[in-house]
Amino acid sequence: MSGNPDFDTYRLSEDHEAIREAVRAVAEDKIAPYAAEVDEDSRYPQEAHDALVASDFFAPHVPEEYGGVGADALATCLVIEEVARVCASSSLIPAVNKLGSMPLILAADDDVKKRYLTPLAAGETTFSYGLSEREAGSDTAAMRCKAVRDGDDWVISGQKSWITNAGVSGFYTVLAVTDPDGPRGNNITAFVVEKDDAGFTVGEKERKLGIKGSPTRELHFDRCRIPGDRVVGEVGSGLKLALQTLDHTRVTIGAQAVGIAQGALDHAVAYVKERQQFGRAVAEFQGIQFMLADMAMQLEAARQLVYVAAAKSERGDPDLPFFGAAAKAYASDVAMQVTTDAVQLLGGAGYTRDFPLERMMRDAKITQIYEGTNQVQRIVMARQLLKG
Repeated sequence: MSGNPDFDTYRLSEDHEAIREAVRAVAEDKIAPYAAEVDEDSRYPQEAHDALVASDFFAPHVPEEYGGVGADALATCLVIEEVARVCASSSLIPAVNKLGSMPLILAADDDVKKRYLTPLAAGETTFSYGLSEREAGSDTAAMRCKAVRDGDDWVISGQKSWITNAGVSGFYTVLAVTDPDGPRGNNITAFVVEKDDAGFTVGEKERKLGIKGSPTRELHFDRCRIPGDRVVGEVGSGLKLALQTLDHTRVTIGAQAVGIAQGALDHAVAYVKERQQFGRAVAEFQGIQFMLADMAMQLEAARQLVYVAAAKSERGDPDLPFFGAAAKAYASDVAMQVTTDAVQLLGGAGYTRDFPLERMMRDAKITQIYEGTNQVQRIVMARQLLKG
Protein backbone atom coordinates (compact mmCIF):
# COMPACT_ATOMS: atom_id res chain seq x y z
CA MET A 1 0.00 0.00 0.00
CA SER A 2 3.00 2.32 0.44
CA GLY A 3 2.89 3.55 -3.14
CA ASN A 4 -0.83 4.29 -3.16
CA PRO A 5 -1.34 7.93 -4.24
CA ASP A 6 -4.49 8.10 -2.09
CA PHE A 7 -2.23 8.32 0.93
CA ASP A 8 -0.04 11.15 -0.35
CA THR A 9 -2.37 13.80 1.06
CA TYR A 10 -1.46 12.63 4.57
CA ARG A 11 2.18 13.60 4.32
CA LEU A 12 3.95 16.71 3.15
CA SER A 13 5.50 16.67 -0.31
CA GLU A 14 9.26 16.82 -0.70
CA ASP A 15 8.89 20.44 -1.80
CA HIS A 16 6.98 21.34 1.34
CA GLU A 17 9.51 19.56 3.53
CA ALA A 18 12.28 21.49 1.76
CA ILE A 19 10.49 24.76 2.44
CA ARG A 20 10.17 23.87 6.14
CA GLU A 21 13.88 23.05 6.33
CA ALA A 22 14.86 26.28 4.58
CA VAL A 23 12.62 28.48 6.75
CA ARG A 24 13.80 26.77 9.94
CA ALA A 25 17.41 27.50 9.03
CA VAL A 26 16.63 31.18 8.42
CA ALA A 27 14.54 31.39 11.59
CA GLU A 28 17.13 29.83 13.86
CA ASP A 29 20.05 31.73 12.36
CA LYS A 30 18.60 35.17 11.60
CA ILE A 31 15.46 35.55 13.75
CA ALA A 32 15.75 33.58 16.99
CA PRO A 33 18.85 35.49 18.26
CA TYR A 34 16.84 38.73 18.38
CA ALA A 35 13.49 37.40 19.63
CA ALA A 36 14.01 38.15 23.35
CA GLU A 37 15.37 41.64 22.65
CA VAL A 38 12.50 42.41 20.26
CA ASP A 39 10.02 41.46 22.98
CA GLU A 40 11.87 43.25 25.78
CA ASP A 41 12.22 46.50 23.83
CA SER A 42 8.83 46.27 22.06
CA ARG A 43 10.56 47.04 18.76
CA TYR A 44 9.83 45.96 15.21
CA PRO A 45 11.91 42.87 14.27
CA GLN A 46 13.82 44.51 11.44
CA GLU A 47 16.40 41.69 11.38
CA ALA A 48 13.59 39.21 10.73
CA HIS A 49 12.05 41.52 8.13
CA ASP A 50 15.34 41.74 6.23
CA ALA A 51 16.01 37.99 6.50
CA LEU A 52 12.53 37.15 5.21
CA VAL A 53 12.95 39.52 2.24
CA ALA A 54 16.37 38.07 1.41
CA SER A 55 15.05 34.49 1.47
CA ASP A 56 11.75 35.12 -0.41
CA PHE A 57 9.69 34.24 2.69
CA PHE A 58 8.44 37.82 3.21
CA ALA A 59 5.22 37.51 1.19
CA PRO A 60 5.50 34.03 -0.30
CA HIS A 61 1.83 33.87 -1.25
CA VAL A 62 2.07 36.54 -3.98
CA PRO A 63 1.56 34.94 -7.43
CA GLU A 64 4.46 34.70 -9.84
CA GLU A 65 2.88 37.09 -12.36
CA TYR A 66 3.37 39.89 -9.82
CA GLY A 67 6.95 38.98 -9.01
CA GLY A 68 6.17 36.63 -6.13
CA VAL A 69 7.22 33.03 -5.62
CA GLY A 70 3.61 31.84 -5.80
CA ALA A 71 3.73 29.66 -2.69
CA ASP A 72 0.54 27.69 -2.11
CA ALA A 73 -1.52 28.07 1.07
CA LEU A 74 0.19 25.15 2.82
CA ALA A 75 3.69 26.42 1.98
CA THR A 76 2.74 29.86 3.31
CA CYS A 77 1.51 28.22 6.52
CA LEU A 78 4.81 26.36 6.86
CA VAL A 79 6.70 29.66 6.59
CA ILE A 80 4.54 31.23 9.30
CA GLU A 81 4.72 28.15 11.53
CA GLU A 82 8.49 27.91 11.41
CA VAL A 83 9.02 31.62 12.08
CA ALA A 84 6.49 31.54 14.94
CA ARG A 85 8.39 28.62 16.47
CA VAL A 86 11.15 31.10 17.39
CA CYS A 87 9.41 34.50 17.31
CA ALA A 88 5.66 35.07 17.08
CA SER A 89 6.09 38.80 16.41
CA SER A 90 8.21 38.06 13.35
CA SER A 91 5.73 35.50 12.02
CA LEU A 92 3.19 38.30 11.71
CA ILE A 93 5.22 39.79 8.86
CA PRO A 94 4.33 37.10 6.28
CA ALA A 95 0.95 36.47 7.95
CA VAL A 96 -0.25 40.07 7.79
CA ASN A 97 1.22 40.57 4.33
CA LYS A 98 -1.20 37.84 3.24
CA LEU A 99 -4.08 39.27 5.27
CA GLY A 100 -3.65 42.78 3.88
CA SER A 101 -3.25 41.72 0.27
CA MET A 102 -5.69 38.79 0.13
CA PRO A 103 -8.66 41.03 -0.77
CA LEU A 104 -6.70 42.19 -3.83
CA ILE A 105 -5.85 38.64 -4.83
CA LEU A 106 -9.50 37.63 -4.50
CA ALA A 107 -11.23 40.60 -6.12
CA ALA A 108 -9.05 43.45 -7.45
CA ASP A 109 -8.61 44.17 -11.13
CA ASP A 110 -5.26 43.42 -12.71
CA ASP A 111 -4.05 47.03 -12.64
CA VAL A 112 -4.56 47.25 -8.87
CA LYS A 113 -2.89 43.87 -8.38
CA LYS A 114 0.15 44.90 -10.41
CA ARG A 115 0.43 48.26 -8.65
CA TYR A 116 0.36 46.86 -5.10
CA LEU A 117 1.33 43.20 -5.20
CA THR A 118 4.53 43.81 -7.18
CA PRO A 119 6.24 46.02 -4.55
CA LEU A 120 4.96 43.69 -1.82
CA ALA A 121 6.55 40.69 -3.53
CA ALA A 122 9.80 42.66 -3.87
CA GLY A 123 9.87 43.27 -0.13
CA GLU A 124 9.54 47.04 -0.48
CA THR A 125 6.71 47.34 2.06
CA THR A 126 4.41 45.39 4.34
CA PHE A 127 0.65 45.34 3.77
CA SER A 128 -1.85 45.85 6.63
CA TYR A 129 -5.58 45.21 6.96
CA GLY A 130 -8.06 47.75 8.35
CA LEU A 131 -11.36 46.13 9.33
CA SER A 132 -11.99 46.44 13.09
CA GLU A 133 -13.09 49.59 14.93
CA ARG A 134 -13.51 50.47 18.60
CA GLU A 135 -17.24 49.78 18.46
CA ALA A 136 -17.12 47.22 15.65
CA GLY A 137 -14.90 44.31 16.63
CA SER A 138 -16.78 41.04 16.24
CA ASP A 139 -19.73 42.98 14.80
CA THR A 140 -17.91 44.12 11.67
CA ALA A 141 -21.07 45.25 9.88
CA ALA A 142 -21.50 47.96 12.56
CA MET A 143 -18.44 49.86 11.35
CA ARG A 144 -18.71 53.67 11.15
CA CYS A 145 -15.70 54.55 9.00
CA LYS A 146 -17.20 56.11 5.86
CA ALA A 147 -16.11 56.77 2.30
CA VAL A 148 -18.00 59.36 0.27
CA ARG A 149 -17.70 59.65 -3.50
CA ASP A 150 -16.49 63.07 -4.70
CA GLY A 151 -16.18 63.18 -8.47
CA ASP A 152 -13.80 60.39 -9.44
CA ASP A 153 -12.32 60.26 -5.92
CA TRP A 154 -13.40 58.84 -2.57
CA VAL A 155 -13.03 60.72 0.72
CA ILE A 156 -12.58 58.53 3.82
CA SER A 157 -13.39 59.67 7.36
CA GLY A 158 -13.22 57.65 10.59
CA GLN A 159 -10.85 55.28 12.34
CA LYS A 160 -9.73 51.65 12.59
CA SER A 161 -8.46 49.87 15.69
CA TRP A 162 -5.92 47.12 16.51
CA ILE A 163 -4.19 47.26 13.13
CA THR A 164 -1.18 44.97 12.98
CA ASN A 165 2.07 46.47 11.66
CA ALA A 166 0.40 49.89 11.28
CA GLY A 167 3.02 52.58 10.89
CA VAL A 168 5.42 50.12 9.25
CA SER A 169 3.20 49.21 6.30
CA GLY A 170 3.11 51.34 3.19
CA PHE A 171 -0.22 49.87 2.03
CA TYR A 172 -3.51 49.26 3.86
CA THR A 173 -6.69 47.53 2.74
CA VAL A 174 -9.40 49.57 4.46
CA LEU A 175 -13.10 48.76 4.74
CA ALA A 176 -15.53 51.68 4.85
CA VAL A 177 -19.28 52.28 4.62
CA THR A 178 -20.11 53.70 1.18
CA ASP A 179 -23.91 53.60 1.39
CA PRO A 180 -25.08 54.56 4.92
CA ASP A 181 -28.72 53.94 4.03
CA GLY A 182 -28.03 50.70 2.18
CA PRO A 183 -28.75 47.18 3.48
CA ARG A 184 -26.48 46.16 6.37
CA GLY A 185 -23.55 44.12 5.13
CA ASN A 186 -24.03 45.16 1.50
CA ASN A 187 -23.05 48.81 1.96
CA ILE A 188 -19.32 48.49 2.63
CA THR A 189 -16.44 48.80 0.16
CA ALA A 190 -12.74 47.90 0.28
CA PHE A 191 -10.06 50.44 -0.68
CA VAL A 192 -6.27 50.57 -0.78
CA VAL A 193 -4.85 53.45 1.26
CA GLU A 194 -1.19 54.43 1.00
CA LYS A 195 0.80 55.65 4.00
CA ASP A 196 1.49 59.08 2.43
CA ASP A 197 -2.13 59.86 1.54
CA ALA A 198 -3.14 63.28 2.88
CA GLY A 199 -5.46 62.99 5.87
CA PHE A 200 -4.22 59.52 6.85
CA THR A 201 -2.32 59.13 10.14
CA VAL A 202 -1.60 56.36 12.62
CA GLY A 203 -1.92 56.48 16.41
CA GLU A 204 0.51 55.60 19.18
CA LYS A 205 1.63 51.99 19.62
CA GLU A 206 -0.63 49.92 21.85
CA ARG A 207 0.97 48.53 25.02
CA LYS A 208 0.31 44.81 24.80
CA LEU A 209 0.62 41.54 26.72
CA GLY A 210 2.41 39.77 23.86
CA ILE A 211 3.58 40.04 20.24
CA LYS A 212 5.32 43.20 21.40
CA GLY A 213 7.60 43.28 18.36
CA SER A 214 4.65 43.75 16.03
CA PRO A 215 3.32 47.31 16.32
CA THR A 216 -0.43 47.63 16.78
CA ARG A 217 -1.94 51.07 16.18
CA GLU A 218 -5.15 52.84 15.26
CA LEU A 219 -5.65 54.28 11.77
CA HIS A 220 -7.17 57.75 11.53
CA PHE A 221 -8.79 59.21 8.42
CA ASP A 222 -9.50 62.96 8.36
CA ARG A 223 -11.13 63.49 4.98
CA CYS A 224 -8.49 61.30 3.38
CA ARG A 225 -8.89 61.65 -0.38
CA ILE A 226 -7.96 58.70 -2.59
CA PRO A 227 -8.45 58.18 -6.34
CA GLY A 228 -11.31 56.04 -7.55
CA ASP A 229 -9.00 53.41 -9.02
CA ARG A 230 -8.12 52.24 -5.48
CA VAL A 231 -11.42 50.40 -5.03
CA VAL A 232 -10.92 46.65 -4.43
CA GLY A 233 -13.68 44.58 -6.02
CA GLU A 234 -17.20 45.90 -6.50
CA VAL A 235 -18.56 48.90 -4.60
CA GLY A 236 -20.78 47.54 -1.81
CA SER A 237 -19.18 44.08 -1.74
CA GLY A 238 -16.48 44.92 0.80
CA LEU A 239 -17.83 43.09 3.83
CA LYS A 240 -18.38 39.86 1.93
CA LEU A 241 -14.83 40.21 0.60
CA ALA A 242 -13.49 40.89 4.10
CA LEU A 243 -15.13 37.77 5.50
CA GLN A 244 -14.01 35.69 2.52
CA THR A 245 -10.47 36.93 3.18
CA LEU A 246 -10.69 35.80 6.80
CA ASP A 247 -11.80 32.32 5.73
CA HIS A 248 -8.38 31.99 4.08
CA THR A 249 -6.21 33.86 6.56
CA ARG A 250 -7.58 32.29 9.73
CA VAL A 251 -5.67 29.21 8.61
CA THR A 252 -2.43 31.20 8.89
CA ILE A 253 -3.26 32.10 12.51
CA GLY A 254 -3.70 28.40 13.15
CA ALA A 255 -0.23 27.90 11.66
CA GLN A 256 1.17 30.63 13.88
CA ALA A 257 -0.38 28.98 16.93
CA VAL A 258 1.08 25.60 15.95
CA GLY A 259 4.52 27.20 15.59
CA ILE A 260 4.34 28.86 19.01
CA ALA A 261 3.25 25.58 20.61
CA GLN A 262 6.02 23.65 18.85
CA GLY A 263 8.65 26.09 20.06
CA ALA A 264 7.37 25.78 23.63
CA LEU A 265 7.28 22.00 23.50
CA ASP A 266 10.83 21.85 22.10
CA HIS A 267 12.18 24.00 24.93
CA ALA A 268 10.24 22.07 27.58
CA VAL A 269 11.48 18.68 26.37
CA ALA A 270 15.09 19.88 26.29
CA TYR A 271 14.78 21.32 29.82
CA VAL A 272 13.23 18.29 31.55
CA LYS A 273 15.86 16.00 30.03
CA GLU A 274 18.61 18.10 31.61
CA ARG A 275 16.99 19.20 34.90
CA GLN A 276 17.80 16.91 37.85
CA GLN A 277 15.52 16.39 40.87
CA PHE A 278 15.60 13.61 43.46
CA GLY A 279 18.73 12.24 41.81
CA ARG A 280 17.38 11.77 38.31
CA ALA A 281 16.25 13.73 35.27
CA VAL A 282 12.81 15.30 35.61
CA ALA A 283 11.89 13.63 32.30
CA GLU A 284 12.03 10.23 34.00
CA PHE A 285 8.97 10.95 36.16
CA GLN A 286 5.79 9.48 34.74
CA GLY A 287 3.70 12.55 35.66
CA ILE A 288 6.02 14.68 33.51
CA GLN A 289 5.93 12.15 30.67
CA PHE A 290 2.12 12.21 30.66
CA MET A 291 2.14 16.02 30.43
CA LEU A 292 4.55 15.91 27.50
CA ALA A 293 2.50 13.21 25.77
CA ASP A 294 -0.69 15.26 26.06
CA MET A 295 1.06 18.40 24.80
CA ALA A 296 2.49 16.59 21.77
CA MET A 297 -0.79 14.81 21.01
CA GLN A 298 -2.80 18.04 21.08
CA LEU A 299 -0.16 19.81 19.00
CA GLU A 300 -0.15 17.15 16.30
CA ALA A 301 -3.96 17.17 16.12
CA ALA A 302 -3.86 20.95 15.70
CA ARG A 303 -1.16 20.71 13.03
CA GLN A 304 -3.14 18.19 10.96
CA LEU A 305 -6.28 20.32 11.17
CA VAL A 306 -4.35 23.40 10.05
CA TYR A 307 -2.77 21.56 7.12
CA VAL A 308 -6.13 20.17 5.95
CA ALA A 309 -7.62 23.68 6.19
CA ALA A 310 -4.67 25.05 4.19
CA ALA A 311 -5.33 22.49 1.44
CA LYS A 312 -8.98 23.52 1.40
CA SER A 313 -7.94 27.18 1.20
CA GLU A 314 -5.75 26.43 -1.79
CA ARG A 315 -8.58 24.61 -3.57
CA GLY A 316 -11.25 27.08 -2.49
CA ASP A 317 -13.41 24.26 -1.12
CA PRO A 318 -16.97 25.21 -0.09
CA ASP A 319 -16.40 23.90 3.43
CA LEU A 320 -13.39 26.20 3.97
CA PRO A 321 -15.35 28.51 6.35
CA PHE A 322 -15.83 25.60 8.77
CA PHE A 323 -12.30 24.26 8.48
CA GLY A 324 -10.65 27.68 8.63
CA ALA A 325 -12.56 28.53 11.80
CA ALA A 326 -11.93 25.11 13.30
CA ALA A 327 -8.20 25.22 12.58
CA LYS A 328 -7.82 28.70 14.05
CA ALA A 329 -9.92 27.99 17.16
CA TYR A 330 -8.47 24.58 17.96
CA ALA A 331 -4.83 25.43 17.26
CA SER A 332 -4.97 28.64 19.29
CA ASP A 333 -6.58 26.88 22.24
CA VAL A 334 -3.87 24.23 22.01
CA ALA A 335 -1.14 26.89 21.84
CA MET A 336 -2.44 28.48 25.03
CA GLN A 337 -2.59 25.11 26.80
CA VAL A 338 0.80 23.89 25.58
CA THR A 339 2.64 27.11 26.41
CA THR A 340 1.03 27.22 29.86
CA ASP A 341 2.08 23.62 30.51
CA ALA A 342 5.57 24.35 29.19
CA VAL A 343 5.97 27.17 31.71
CA GLN A 344 4.82 24.71 34.42
CA LEU A 345 7.36 22.10 33.35
CA LEU A 346 10.19 24.58 33.85
CA GLY A 347 8.86 25.54 37.29
CA GLY A 348 10.28 28.77 38.63
CA ALA A 349 12.65 29.03 35.67
CA GLY A 350 9.68 29.07 33.30
CA TYR A 351 8.33 32.17 35.00
CA THR A 352 11.51 34.16 34.33
CA ARG A 353 12.68 35.92 31.21
CA ASP A 354 15.84 33.84 31.21
CA PHE A 355 13.85 31.33 29.16
CA PRO A 356 11.50 32.03 26.21
CA LEU A 357 8.51 30.11 27.62
CA GLU A 358 6.85 33.04 29.39
CA ARG A 359 7.11 35.06 26.17
CA MET A 360 5.58 32.23 24.18
CA MET A 361 2.73 31.96 26.67
CA ARG A 362 2.04 35.69 26.38
CA ASP A 363 2.28 35.56 22.59
CA ALA A 364 -0.06 32.57 22.36
CA LYS A 365 -2.95 34.44 23.97
CA ILE A 366 -3.57 36.76 21.01
CA THR A 367 -4.12 33.80 18.67
CA GLN A 368 -7.39 33.14 20.55
CA ILE A 369 -8.51 36.73 19.92
CA TYR A 370 -7.49 38.22 16.59
CA GLU A 371 -8.94 37.46 13.16
CA GLY A 372 -12.14 36.65 15.04
CA THR A 373 -12.30 35.53 18.66
CA ASN A 374 -12.63 31.81 19.26
CA GLN A 375 -16.21 32.43 20.36
CA VAL A 376 -16.90 33.90 16.91
CA GLN A 377 -15.16 30.90 15.30
CA ARG A 378 -17.64 28.64 17.04
CA ILE A 379 -20.50 30.74 15.66
CA VAL A 380 -19.01 30.36 12.16
CA MET A 381 -18.69 26.59 12.58
CA ALA A 382 -22.21 26.20 13.95
CA ARG A 383 -23.68 28.21 11.06
CA GLN A 384 -21.91 25.97 8.58
CA LEU A 385 -23.23 22.86 10.33
CA LEU A 386 -26.79 24.15 10.48
CA LYS A 387 -26.70 25.13 6.79
CA GLY A 388 -26.10 21.45 6.08
